[in-house]
Amino acid sequence: MPKAEPLIRQRDELPNDVLVEIKVWRLPKADPERPHGLKYSLYCGQNGKRLVGYDNERGKGDHRHLGHKEEAYRFVTLDQLLEDFHADVRAVLRSNKNE
Repeated sequence: MPKAEPLIRQRDELPNDVLVEIKVWRLPKADPERPHGLKYSLYCGQNGKRLVGYDNERGKGDHRHLGHKEEAYRFVTLDQLLEDFHADVRAVLRSNKNE
């Protein structure tokens, strides 16, 4: 059985103990849960606490985490996913700076 092919694996350590990790794989074939044919895990955390997360684990579909809130995410394209994630990360880091 073919395995998922890694597309993106990126890890950035930012100031103030902020970690941003992006992992994206192309699946051997799309399925009803992942019709776009991708598996992904996008994470931004600080001191071990998740601030922003986007993923599509089995049974949950495409969704995002903003702090303690979890909500469905409408996947359009990989580029849009990355853009949305980075926009949320910027917004959260900006708001944390102002607290």
